[in-house]
Amino acid sequence: MKKATILFLVFLFFSCKEEPTKSGLIQNYGEALGTTFNIQYESSEDFMADFEDVFKRVNQSMSTYQKTSDISKINQGDTSIIVDTLFVNVLKTSQQIWKETNGIFDPTVGPLVNAYGFGPNKQLLAIDSTKIDSIRAFVGLDKISLTSENKIVKADSRIFIDFNALAKGYTLDLLGDVLNQKGVKNYLIELGGELLAKGKNTDKNKNWTVAIDNPTQNENERTFIRFLELRDNRAMATSGNYRKFSEDTATGQKFVHSINPLTGWPKVSNVLSASVLASTCMVADAYATVFMVMDLEESIAFLSQHTELDAFIIYTDASGTLQEWMTEGFKKVLID
Repeated sequence: MKKATILFLVFLFFSCKEEPTKSGLIQNYGEALGTTFNIQYESSEDFMADFEDVFKRVNQSMSTYQKTSDISKINQGDTSIIVDTLFVNVLKTSQQIWKETNGIFDPTVGPLVNAYGFGPNKQLLAIDSTKIDSIRAFVGLDKISLTSENKIVKADSRIFIDFNALAKGYTLDLLGDVLNQKGVKNYLIELGGELLAKGKNTDKNKNWTVAIDNPTQNENERTFIRFLELRDNRAMATSGNYRKFSEDTATGQKFVHSINPLTGWPKVSNVLSASVLASTCMVADAYATVFMVMDLEESIAFLSQHTELDAFIIYTDASGTLQEWMTEGFKKVLID
């Protein structure tokens, strides 16, 4: 299950292929971008080399864990970098969602992420209100701009851009583009728990069936709380921070991943996970993160105004009992 901040590691690629099924369904699986992937598609050809190229391009453009990537060079102060189309697309989508959420979604939250020990160096800094206020001075997506030459201009050299909250989702969209361009009509792509589907499962002659993890499961087991049909050209991303935290060894205080860029502090919330359905996985990915930062009531109000999105939110009530809330559109795809 996706956490509020996805950690893009130095590019490692490992893949396998299973023999095609009777219906011609090919399955490629392995490791890439610090997580696992599983791609099933109906074809007489294997497109693993094309998938590998996508992983390499994303890594080179947006991996904060690779020192030679474009985003790392920009974060280090290199103003000569001309960013690629991938970077531009993710930046523009980020700017749109930043505006729609009034700054709750903010890829420049990186300095705060790093301060809490969730960044590449995993070092937790001494946290107090003075420190947080000083960091917030160079957090804000409105502090960066894109020139006509596709160069990034930062208002403060200390600004740290981190697209990990939607870059993995965008990677799924790119993998889907590969299969669409190859004329593939039926596929299911999974990368680190995020999903993109088209057509149907031809082995079973029905829509693709996927699951949502139970947020109360322990690390030694995997259980599911709901099953649903992921229908044509629909993507799903899930975000949760219930098992991922950083701890101050001096005080024992724990900090969760969902950091509110408007306050600078981790979000204390009864929301355990948020699953979002959208037309692209990049958008689903971003909003799954947003709904982990918003209060449940804020998310419900937001979704009532954004009917292009559907969501399934798991939370605990005042007695600590697990509860569910979902949009009407999400109810329609659930499997009883």
